[in-house]
Amino acid sequence: MSTFTSLSKLNVGDQAVVGDLSECTPDYRRLLAQMGILPGTPITVTRKAPLGDPVEIELRGYRLSLRKKEALPLPLIKVRSPHEAF
Repeated sequence: MSTFTSLSKLNVGDQAVVGDLSECTPDYRRLLAQMGILPGTPITVTRKAPLGDPVEIELRGYRLSLRKKEALPLPLIKVRSPHEAF
């Protein structure tokens, strides 16, 4: 079973996959879809501001910055960290 995490808990270079969005509100799901964030979408954390807000992610060939408040309800499944040994 996969454990969900939040974007704020990921470090630069960490990779994750967007999880099930059924628990999110319809308006939030629509906003995510407009940004190309759909279940199963792989993301990579590329940068974080000094105080952790906003966080820049890369997905589908482009970079997107999200504030903590915007990213908090986003369910992510951590796939890999560049700091973990294989």
